[in-house]
Amino acid sequence: MERSEIYQRLTKIIIQVLGDDQIVLTPTTTAEDVSGWDSFNHINIIVGTEAEFGIKFNASELEQLKNVGDFASLVEKRLGKKN
Repeated sequence: MERSEIYQRLTKIIIQVLGDDQIVLTPTTTAEDVSGWDSFNHINIIVGTEAEFGIKFNASELEQLKNVGDFASLVEKRLGKKN
């Protein structure tokens, strides 16, 4: 899967969870950059991402994420292990 498709799908999930269709993600976007992205919505984004891509994350992996670019890389890694 191309990185651009991962970003498109992550954007769709985050827009859905946060209810803001104006969100534009970049690799350097952090939760602090996005209004409404709190700890509760963070869990919903993680769960939504797992469902969307058919993957599971480990808590230790998630703790190391610093931004959306890291998250997209983790999704890509998980998809690679799935195949």
